[in-house]
Amino acid sequence: MKNVALKATPGNKIANRKVISDTLLELGKKDRDILVLTSDSRGSASMVQFGEELPQQIVEVGIAEQNIVGMASGLAHSGKKPFVASPACFLSMRSIEQIKVDVAYSRTNVKLIGISGGVSYGALGMSHHSLQDIAVTRAIPGLDVMLPADRHEAKKMIEALVEYERPVYIRIGRNPVEDSYVSEDYEFEIGKAVTMREGTDITIIATGETVRVALDSAEALEEVGVSCRVINMHTIKPLDEEAIIKAAKETGKIITMEEHSIYGGLGSAVTEVVSQTCPIPVKVLGIPDEPAITGKTAEVFKHYGLSVKNAKAIALEMTSR
Repeated sequence: MKNVALKATPGNKIANRKVISDTLLELGKKDRDILVLTSDSRGSASMVQFGEELPQQIVEVGIAEQNIVGMASGLAHSGKKPFVASPACFLSMRSIEQIKVDVAYSRTNVKLIGISGGVSYGALGMSHHSLQDIAVTRAIPGLDVMLPADRHEAKKMIEALVEYERPVYIRIGRNPVEDSYVSEDYEFEIGKAVTMREGTDITIIATGETVRVALDSAEALEEVGVSCRVINMHTIKPLDEEAIIKAAKETGKIITMEEHSIYGGLGSAVTEVVSQTCPIPVKVLGIPDEPAITGKTAEVFKHYGLSVKNAKAIALEMTSR
């Protein structure tokens, strides 16, 4: 685990999908094997400019998610480096058989980018929310699972994945999220968590867009005398078990935070490790077993307790403060 104590800076207006597109465009100009496949989602994935500048390196499949995964697998078998950009709710559900067999089982070098993940689609409701995708994808042998915290990490993640010859599912949101990092001046390593903030009383382990909430929660706890460690688990699989065990032993209490069902995601992954190695109290914050309410991401987060106020209250209870 790399210990990186970075002060977060709010105010970002650039969505992760735009950063990913820009990064792939930059890299694609140097490497013609990099291809982007979209499912009538070029605009949603911010891939319009990529298509305009590299028209020979983008494939528009239309609304055919199963086909796009199969085609990407075939391209990978021919030596290409395909990146599929499709809505997470459809990519992870409609195409799961193809992801399981054509990509993971066949060990093809396909990167699956689930765009507009979690509750990004807001008012469109359960049909468009993707709150089971981490549970499903991390259970597939041979498939890695990752969620960037912000634009800086999204760029580093894509740069690393271009040279990473394993199947990967990456989930990103739709809208800009506040920065968790000051800049890209930190070491990113697939499968290694980043300690965003040191602490001794309790640990919050978060992933994706909840990392910013975890950092804000730690700052609020510091004001009342609670030392809170924050770990950004950007890679759910392969999981950094060392970081989890270290936090469990050194802080004795863990809160997990994720934009996902409380079943099968980050919380489940962390408790699986803790229960088998060093049992301690763990509180899993996520979406309960119900169709999530509709609304803006911030509204949904607040409703389900993915908030500074709720995380602070739980931490104070767990530390008996």
